[in-house]
Amino acid sequence: MENLSGKVALVTGATRGIGRAIAGMLLQEGCSVVICGRRQDAVDAAVAELGAETHGKVKGKAADVRKNEDVVELFRFVDREFGGLDVLVNNAGVGVFKPISELAVQDWLYVVETNLHGVFYATREALFRFGTRGAGFIVNISSLAGKNPFASGAAYNASKFALTGFSEAVMLDTRNDNVRVSYIMPGSVATGFGGQEADGSNWKIWPEDIAETVRCVLRMPARTLISRVEIRPSRPKR
Repeated sequence: MENLSGKVALVTGATRGIGRAIAGMLLQEGCSVVICGRRQDAVDAAVAELGAETHGKVKGKAADVRKNEDVVELFRFVDREFGGLDVLVNNAGVGVFKPISELAVQDWLYVVETNLHGVFYATREALFRFGTRGAGFIVNISSLAGKNPFASGAAYNASKFALTGFSEAVMLDTRNDNVRVSYIMPGSVATGFGGQEADGSNWKIWPEDIAETVRCVLRMPARTLISRVEIRPSRPKR
């Protein structure tokens, strides 16, 4: 199994929910971790909490992944704080769920630019750095909505279907450069995503379950790549 101790990881959208759980797991594994979110106060609070919980090396910087200039500055921050990058987890994501006739242009752009453009910007910056390290790992947090369309999900479905194609193309581009690319497609997760109540219902997947999946993916021997993982609640609500 791969040893993650001493690796440098960046997790986008990690002030709460799935991203925060993944950041905590990586710290427990001995990684140095940088997190981002759109608000610096939320980033600072998450950094303090994660540091107290894990006693690990964690830093944070505000960044809106829809803006390439923010992403470039975020990666420069990673360089300054930890001197390189080994693992990128593209977790930042949003959802606006409306019938297409009610979906404003700004709603569409908000979802697609966050869920797809932001992943492209971050992946590009990561690959520049992996070239100097000789290896790297990218994990994209997608959704079962990337294969199962649903009513009022046009923007979200489009962004996640596109993320599937993007992830698989990048995997093919980079697999012979010692870069592994995986994407994880959860079903219903108890996070409050998209305005839904984070009630922690037993039937839902918990953020820690996704973090454990990321751990398994990252710790596979270097000869092996888990390219895609689908995760569903074992007993969904009827």
